[in-house]
Order: sequence, then C-alpha cells, then structure tokens
Amino acid sequence: MAMPLRQSIKVATYLAEQKLRRRDKFPLIVELEPLYACNLKCEGCGKIQHPAGVLKQRMPVAQAVGAVLESGAPMVSIAGGEPLMHPQIDEIVRQLVARRKYVFLCTNALLLRKKMDKFKPSPYFAFAVHIDGLRERHDESVAKEGVFDEAVEAIKEAKRRGFRVTTNSTFFNTDTPQTIIEVLNFLNDDLKVDEMMISPAYAYEKAPDQEHFLGVEQTRELFKKAFAGGNRRRWRLNHSPLFLDFLEGKVDFPCTAWAIPNYSLFGWQRPCYLMSDGYVPTYRELVEDTDWDKYGRGKDPRCANCMAHCGYEPTAVLATMGSLKESLRAMRETVSGNRE
Repeated sequence: MAMPLRQSIKVATYLAEQKLRRRDKFPLIVELEPLYACNLKCEGCGKIQHPAGVLKQRMPVAQAVGAVLESGAPMVSIAGGEPLMHPQIDEIVRQLVARRKYVFLCTNALLLRKKMDKFKPSPYFAFAVHIDGLRERHDESVAKEGVFDEAVEAIKEAKRRGFRVTTNSTFFNTDTPQTIIEVLNFLNDDLKVDEMMISPAYAYEKAPDQEHFLGVEQTRELFKKAFAGGNRRRWRLNHSPLFLDFLEGKVDFPCTAWAIPNYSLFGWQRPCYLMSDGYVPTYRELVEDTDWDKYGRGKDPRCANCMAHCGYEPTAVLATMGSLKESLRAMRETVSGNRE
C-alpha cells in the first residue's frame, strides 16, 4: 500500500477517534459530485444520461465544502461528470485543502493541462486520472481516440510541476490478467504515478454497456492471476492489503457503503454512488434512516456481483484496524511503499 505516511497516520487517528466515541457508522472518504456533465461518453458510466437541465447544473462552492465538513470525513474524492468542467473547482479544492482534507480530483485529463495553473501542489491534494488500459484499450473504453495520449502527457506535466498524481483503473470482463499487468506496469514503472487504485466494474444501471461487467468468480480469478509473481507487492496500489486479499478471494467481507458516501447535486445518495434508492439532505439522515442491513451480496439482487471499492474497501480498513496482525502488515507495506 503506497498511501503517504502522513495520510496513513491521519486516517488511523481518525478511525481511533471514532472507536473511542463508540460510533459504529462514519465516513472514511466522501465521493463528491459537484456536477454530472462530462466531455466523454464512456460506455461503463451513465452519469451523462441525466436530463439536459441537470447536466447544466453546477454545485455552489459553499454547498460542496459544507457537505464534506458536515460529514467529518478526512478524505474527499471529487468526481462527476468531469470536475474540471466546474468553473469553481479550484476554489472547492482550495477550501478543502485549507481545512486539511485529503482531496483527490478525479479526471479523464482532457482538460488537465489547460486547467493545471488553477491548482497548487500540496501533500493534501492529488489529481486522480482515470486510465482503463493502454492506448487502444483505454480509447475504446472512453469511446474517443487520443484520450490515452493526452492523459499520459497531462500526467507527465503534473508530475513535472510537483503534483501528486494517482490513477484509477476499472476492469471489465473483456480484460485479462495480461492487460491488467501491462497497464499497471506502465503506470507504476514508466509513468511512475504516486499511487494506483483498481476496481472491478460494477453493473451501474444507467451505463450504456451492460454486457461487460464482471461477476464475483470472474473478478477473483482475474486478480489472482494478475497479482501473481510478486506484482501485487511491487505495484504502488492505493488499497489496504485486506482489500487486495478480498479481490483475490482469500477473504470475504460485508458491504459498508456508509463509509464512502456519495454527495451530489441531489443530496446524499442512498445507499452508494452506484445505486440510487433516493436522496437525503444530511449525512446523519443517510446513516440513521437507511436500512443498511438489506444491502450487499446475498441481500439485494443488484449487489450480487459487486466487489467495488466503495462498498468493500472500508470494510477491509476497519478489519485491519481491529487486528494487530493486519495493522502491522499494513504498516509494513506503507513504510515499504514510501521508501521506493
């Protein structure tokens, strides 16, 4: 796990505080969506399927920052849509960073070189560029040629300017262990991004392409083979060791979607950003008024094939904190990752 040591300490301290306060549900990271508009039409995403009136909306800065502060989460992932299309996205980031929130700005990178001057490097801030494969595979997934090359150049420029750069890769049933190895080797060894996040594709109901999502057994077999030969320890993956165990099928967990809640133009989304069973205006209402026991694999048919990080990474993190053995294991990998 390649999470910076300072960030690891802050998250561990936050989790310890929640335990001391006897809170059984709390946010680890907020998925903030200040807009739904995007400049791409990716087959695995359905955000731009919203009506034109919704796609024109932009969340006010005060509303975006206020939602994060209300939740109390130490980390924020700003997504969308394409957040760089928001005219005040730099101000949202600036205010969150000023409050020492760890901010990951998710982007397809088409606007990144043009907008980079609006941001300043900070240990609390990172660009999170979405890369789903090497050139041909990535451009096919986003339905536009040239996107991979632009993303690569934007990552290089951001790194040159001193920004932390992470990547997010979603894999489908059209992927093989070799395609995963190739793209993660490229990101890790050639581009030398700071951290990489990976996730099996979930059958998001609004996505145009419903044929290429992974099942549970497919996911386990895919990652087990991709992680073989020492790759898992060599790659700078931004995941807890237990979550990577989960992807391989070595352990299983219940879903804890309340720990990575989604806040969008409509409010706090129930139960997660991948499923929409309504919205509430406050995080407290989300936590207290949602029947969390009815969600997860084996409970809700929509969850049957889900192994997404938004539901299971926080479970793995909590399991790590509850075990001295796993805490020491995670600490060793964090220290090792920061030395490389």
